[in-house]
Amino acid sequence: MTAPAPVAEVSQGHPQRWLILAVICLAQLTVLLDNTILNVAIPSLTSELGAATSDIQWMINAYSLVQSGLLLTAGSAADRYGRKKMLAAGLVLFGLGSLVAGLADSTAQLIAARAGMGVGGALLMTTTLAVAMQIFAPDEQPKAIGIWAAVNSLGFATGPLLGGFMLNHFWWGAIFLINLPVAALALVAVVALVPESKNPRGDRPDLLGALLSTIGMASLVFAIISGPEHGWTSGRVLTPAAVAVVVLSAFAWWENRIPHPMLDMHFFRDRRFTGAVAGAVLITFGMGGSLFLLTQHMQFVLGYGPLEAGLRTAPLGLMIVALNFTGLSAKWSARLGTPLSIGLGMTVMAAGLASIATLTDHGYPGTLLGLVLIGAGAAVASPAMAHAIMSAIPREKAGVGAGINGTVAEFGQGLGVAVLGAVLNSRFAAGISVAAVSLPGALAEAGSGSERARITDAFASGLESSQLVGAVAVLLGGVVAGVLLRRAEREVVA
Repeated sequence: MTAPAPVAEVSQGHPQRWLILAVICLAQLTVLLDNTILNVAIPSLTSELGAATSDIQWMINAYSLVQSGLLLTAGSAADRYGRKKMLAAGLVLFGLGSLVAGLADSTAQLIAARAGMGVGGALLMTTTLAVAMQIFAPDEQPKAIGIWAAVNSLGFATGPLLGGFMLNHFWWGAIFLINLPVAALALVAVVALVPESKNPRGDRPDLLGALLSTIGMASLVFAIISGPEHGWTSGRVLTPAAVAVVVLSAFAWWENRIPHPMLDMHFFRDRRFTGAVAGAVLITFGMGGSLFLLTQHMQFVLGYGPLEAGLRTAPLGLMIVALNFTGLSAKWSARLGTPLSIGLGMTVMAAGLASIATLTDHGYPGTLLGLVLIGAGAAVASPAMAHAIMSAIPREKAGVGAGINGTVAEFGQGLGVAVLGAVLNSRFAAGISVAAVSLPGALAEAGSGSERARITDAFASGLESSQLVGAVAVLLGGVVAGVLLRRAEREVVA
């Protein structure tokens, strides 16, 4: 086997860049399949493992908690020690975590395995995007990022389908074990094809910065996760929130003080960077939280099985895949410009969320319209925001840039699940008279068909409210990001 070719000059791109992009997208797919499959498996885990609502939340959020805390550190390590090495390490760790999760026989073991998978996921999320920025010339980077984003959506589209098929034929542990062959194939391809790249300056490792960022982000995400269950004014929420504020403030002070910071705080003075970050948080807030709730609505309220629910949510991901793989979204973004692309894309996404909120009573066609609109908007807005973040950061800091991109996405999604879930639960609890506040528990205690209908109507009402909150958040994100990016472009021209 011949050694892989070195990274070419950025003006030309790597000669095997499209094949390498396929390899790193395969690595990224392992993470995405796991997350979307797990959402479809919620009812199965509830019945087969006896998981409570809090257990289900932790199965999902334990991964996000660990990954969010480590993304900046993982990106910095990739820049310093080599992006290829960290990519391979992420695949190994993610595969091992999937194996443990698939063989778990209790909710505690599964939650612990999910937390371990978050370490590998942090490495994969940062290195895949960082490698793409290294091997493509600037004029090809928007298209490459669009394909990278499309693979994210492909994982969303195929994950529920694959999960539904697996759950219809195998036990729930198979949804994790399916990651193993994908991770193994990606690992072989990474070793054989992906070129090594790292920061040529070889800055000293920022160990204190890594520790502070990990503790601060993990505390912040923990507070967000705990809010809906324990109350936003409870000690379980206020204590980690206070820790997050103190530690992240110390992190910002430290990064401004040292000569070689892990995260250069001057990035936040760039309106192009801050506009894209603000938009990314709000787009993932609305989209992540709303789709998490929609999956449960389709299975618990509409009565679809896992496979049928996956089929009915697939149009969103397939729309993104179609627009990005054909290059249409990149062409539209080039013609419209980044500010207008993001603003228009997020407006279309908000319309899609509003459609789901207001038209679900009319059956699946209203939901389908919403999914198509969300997919079309995300196909344009998401790659444009990722490229705005990455292009505002020096090329040698691509790992840190990818860590920032991943951090804001995880933060926004976790916040969306927590806040929109709290809106749903408050409306649902106000509309029922039984003690249980979870939908399965309330249905189990229902004594008649009319009472069951009233309970499902209360859940649908809560879903409508939460989707509308998500729509407002996405629309606001489009306005904020578009205005800041437009001002940044005017400053550059001036």
